[in-house]
Formats: sequence, C-alpha cells, structure tokens
Amino acid sequence: MFSPSMTLIHHFLEESANKYPDKIAVIHEEARVTYAQVNAMANRIARALVRSGIGADTRVVVILHNSVEYVASYYGVLKTGATFVSLSTDLRPDGLAALLKDIEPIAIISSVRFENLLSKVLPSSSGVKTVIMSQPRMKSTATLAPVLKFEEISQEGDTSNLGLPISPSSLACLIYTSGSTGAPKGVMLSHRNIVHNTESICSYLKLTSDDRQMVVLPFFYVMGKSLLNTHFAVGGSIVINNRFAYTGDVIRQIIEERVTGMSGVPSTYAYLLHRSPLAASRDKLVSLRYCTQAGGHMSRQIKQELRRVLPAHTLLYIMYGATEASARLSYLDPADFDRKMDSIGKPIPGVTLRVLGEDGREMPVGQVGELTASGPNIMLGYWKNPEATARVLDHNGYHTGDLAYVDDEGFFFVVGRKDNLLKVSGHRINPQEIEDVLMESGLILEAAVLGRPDPLKGNALAALAVPIREDCRPKDVLDYCTARLPKYKTPESITLVPALPKMMTGKVDLAKCAEIIGGCKE
Repeated sequence: MFSPSMTLIHHFLEESANKYPDKIAVIHEEARVTYAQVNAMANRIARALVRSGIGADTRVVVILHNSVEYVASYYGVLKTGATFVSLSTDLRPDGLAALLKDIEPIAIISSVRFENLLSKVLPSSSGVKTVIMSQPRMKSTATLAPVLKFEEISQEGDTSNLGLPISPSSLACLIYTSGSTGAPKGVMLSHRNIVHNTESICSYLKLTSDDRQMVVLPFFYVMGKSLLNTHFAVGGSIVINNRFAYTGDVIRQIIEERVTGMSGVPSTYAYLLHRSPLAASRDKLVSLRYCTQAGGHMSRQIKQELRRVLPAHTLLYIMYGATEASARLSYLDPADFDRKMDSIGKPIPGVTLRVLGEDGREMPVGQVGELTASGPNIMLGYWKNPEATARVLDHNGYHTGDLAYVDDEGFFFVVGRKDNLLKVSGHRINPQEIEDVLMESGLILEAAVLGRPDPLKGNALAALAVPIREDCRPKDVLDYCTARLPKYKTPESITLVPALPKMMTGKVDLAKCAEIIGGCKE
C-alpha cells in the first residue's frame, strides 16, 4: 500500500527498507540485493556527494546502464536535495558536451564503460568537481576531475538516512526528451510531481509488495524510471534485463523469477510476439499478472494478437503519458479492453483531461481537438527554456500536441499528432492511419510512414516496414494497401528492412527512418 508519509521520491526506498529490510529489491544477472543493502549504498553515495559540495540547487549527471549501481545512485542523489539528471547511454561526445553545457553539473556518476567518452568531454567542462566511477582505469582518467571509486564510497561509511530538509516542490529530476523532432528539452519534474504520479499508478495497477517487475526499458527514460519508483514505493521487486535483443532470455527470466508484471513500448510487444517464444511459453507464465504498454500508439493488430497469446489471467493495460506528465496521464482498464481497444482510456487518479479547440474551448463529444492535461504530476517547465514552456503550459494545463476526441462514456481516443499531419494532394493525412493498415495485413512486424516532398502533391507517401516472413515482397504489402485505401493515402513506395531504427527508449527513430528512405521528412 502507498504510504501517505512518502512525500519525497527517496522515501520510497527508505520506507521499504524499514518495512522489508531483508527482501530482495533488485535482481540483475547474478546480483540479488535487498532493500537494506540498496538503502545503505544510497546513503553512502549521498554522504560522499555532500562532502563534495552537492546539495540543493546543484545537479548530478548519471550515465549508467540499468543496474544496482544506477538504482543506488538515483536515490542517493535525491537524498542530498540535488537534481538527478540521467542521460542516455547512447550519447556521442558532441551530444554529451552540449548537454553538459546546458545542465552545468557539479558531479558525474558513471562507469568504466563511459570513461573514454567522458575523457573527451570533461576537460572542456570546468564546472564538474567530482566524478564517481565504477572500476575506473586511473591512467585514462588522469585528465578528468577528481575521481572517486564507486565501489569504495558505496561500501564504506555511515548507512543511516540523511534526513535532510527538502521541499516536495523542489526540482528532483531533469529528464531530457528524445529530441527526435529537434533539440532535446530538459523536462523539470519535482518530488511532488513524481510522488503523485507514482501513487496513482500504484493505485490503478493494484501494486503490492508481492509484485515483481521485469524491466527492459532504460531507467533514463521516464517510463523506465516509473517502473522503479512504483515498485520501490510498495516494497516490490524489479528484475533488470538489459538483453532484450535476446527475447528468449527475457521470457525465460519472466518464468524463472516469477515475474508478475511486464512493461514495454509498442516495438517491445511486436518483437515478443514475432521474435520470441512468448506463445509457446503461454502455459508457463503462471505468475504474470499484468502487462502494460505505453510509449506511443500500438496498432489494433498487435493488441489483438497480444491478448490472444497472453494467458487468460494476465491483464493487459493500454496506457498513455508523456515525460512532461512524470510518466502517466491515462489508462484503459482491462475490463474495457475488448470494447474500447482503440482508446487510451480515462484519466488516472488526480489527472483531468480535456479536448480543446483552437479557440481554447472544450470540444463537444466526438469532435477532434488538442488533448490537454492538468494535475499535480504536470512538469514545472522546460529547463532554461521559458519560450518552449509557454508554448505547452498555460491556464488550461499541459498541451500534449496530440489530436484526440472523447466519446459519450468519457473514453479518450488519440488520432495523431498536430505536427505530424502530411499534406498529400490537398488532403491532410495522418501517418498513423496508414501504419495501422500496414499492420493489419499480417505481413508486417512494425512500420513507419513518412512524406517525401513532391512538387505536385506536396508530399508523396513512403513506408519503411519490417516483414514478419523473409519471403514477403514490397508488392504484397502494397497490393494490400491499394485494396483498402484511397489512392491519395496509398504509399508510393514500401521499403522492407530487417528492423526499424530505434532510440534507446525503444521508440522508432523517425529521423533515421527518413534517412534510410531518402528525402523524406518526419
């Protein structure tokens, strides 16, 4: 049960360590670490950071893969009152340098895997006073700021909670958006934002200390971070698997570790359905209580197939959210799945959703407008970017940029992005509609539809798709589309590829898709 005394994010860990000290909190490869051990590590890390001058109004950057070290660092940084900034593990030197200039961190926590990357960037980042690194090679870190060994500071010293006075309204996490359609923006989330959202998610998923969550999404992604917070808030356990490319290994571990919850983005489930032994393992998934999906639109084809393949006792939650909302805005109750499958459901507890027209007035039932959200989970704004903040936050709340409508029962339906419509021969085309038809063919694992500039039509539609079978031909897919779509909605070209390019979050990288097709725009 979610405790009302948890007003700061690190209270999730501290209260569970108090209630369940010897319970396994994190399972990662051979490591099985208890709540007491994680909390002890976090407290030692916090004290080392405080000694280095870390506290309120400072920022700590963390570049780590999902691991026990990440979990302890996350809660350790928050215990100091500083802002936790987790960056993608896929960054290149120029991208990292730009972000560090924007963030101005005082400390960085990382591992030897990123030592070379940091050595190329840090000499020009004079503000970094301390680097905490797991298993550093001292020779290659000679040019860095003073380096502390993670293994030493996390295993030695006082293990008691710091108990520093921290306001729930203070900035807790800075999460950078993927930047697939421009420069990434730093989403500012307070302790209050994340605590409220965590409480709502725990409530509608009915999470308890008996739950075990399979984590294949990175913790630097807001959905991954939510999986960590929700399960630590109730005293559950997380099972980290960083080997999703080996989907059979994920299924095996779900069975062996008696996992109760699986979460993913659309591509996660597409690959589990068609590139894993999920269907063959159906009778062995006796502990799998629920699956949740967020991170973008998932086609009806995948939803139906997933519901058919999963055990009858496994609940399927379709969810909707945004980084700017601390993770979650709505969910579709599994009881409504069959009759409202295309819906994102209803608002989570504490959130209000409305569909607004261009004049700011609420749209009637069934009419499309922009989806806006309000609630205690909505971000403080974008880091150092008041102009971008003003574009999405106003007296109506957070403007999601998604086009949607609400039906007469209060269920919301997202129909596409405001900035993603393509003009073809005078028609406004929603790429999502065409992608759904491609998926309905039963020939395609995943697809992306883009527009190639055309002097006569405005845009010519082009599709990038991953075939389920090796003998699939572009003509087979095109024939299916031609029989079901008007000419102006039918792609002029279909390019088949082994896999769509992805960001580290598992979302499709539209910019790279456009590069593959050539001359296309996102």
